[in-house]
Amino acid sequence: MQIAVFGATGRTGHPLVEQAIEREHEVIAFVRDATGLSSTLRNDDRVSVIKGDAYTGEGVERAIAGDGDPVDAVVSVLAQTSEGPDDLLTEAGRHMLAAMNKHGVERFVTLVGAGVREAGESVNLGGRMMGVLLKLLARSVLEDARNQVELLGASDTRWTVVRGPRLTEDAHTGEFRHGTDLSLGMQDTAARANVAEFIIDCLEDDLYVHEMPKVADA
Repeated sequence: MQIAVFGATGRTGHPLVEQAIEREHEVIAFVRDATGLSSTLRNDDRVSVIKGDAYTGEGVERAIAGDGDPVDAVVSVLAQTSEGPDDLLTEAGRHMLAAMNKHGVERFVTLVGAGVREAGESVNLGGRMMGVLLKLLARSVLEDARNQVELLGASDTRWTVVRGPRLTEDAHTGEFRHGTDLSLGMQDTAARANVAEFIIDCLEDDLYVHEMPKVADA
């Protein structure tokens, strides 16, 4: 499988690229600065680096279209930064979806926070508290992720929205829980490398199409 990874130099993107090639996939790593990837990945024949700007759309179509042979799937592990725009996921999502539609690419997996809810979703006390804190401390991040999810829902893609709690730099254990009805609280966390593994699982096994699973360490 050939996978375009947006946010490839990020703290989740880097282990995602590493694991994808370990599992014998090819990766189009979309980056703003190629030095954010390790030299090992930059020099790997299974990794192609495309420089651009997902927010403005520069290079997005080139990453998805390939050299006349479009990718099999697109993954977004983009994340807002304090210096970046408040609507990064939304605008980047528009550009990715437009390129996917143009080139016939259907599979899309994106990563957002667990504070993004589904309509009518049952949430435990810890989850409700987490939601209140997010609205107070990170409202723009939450709204941006919600807007991206709305775009996906209105698209013709075979999307999956992976929702994670607080992400950590803990070691990759391969031990994690996931599900659409997974109950998460204030203490739940997920190692970024475990989330990366779950995202690749979703692609390989075609899991949770048109669903919004949560993932957390076991």
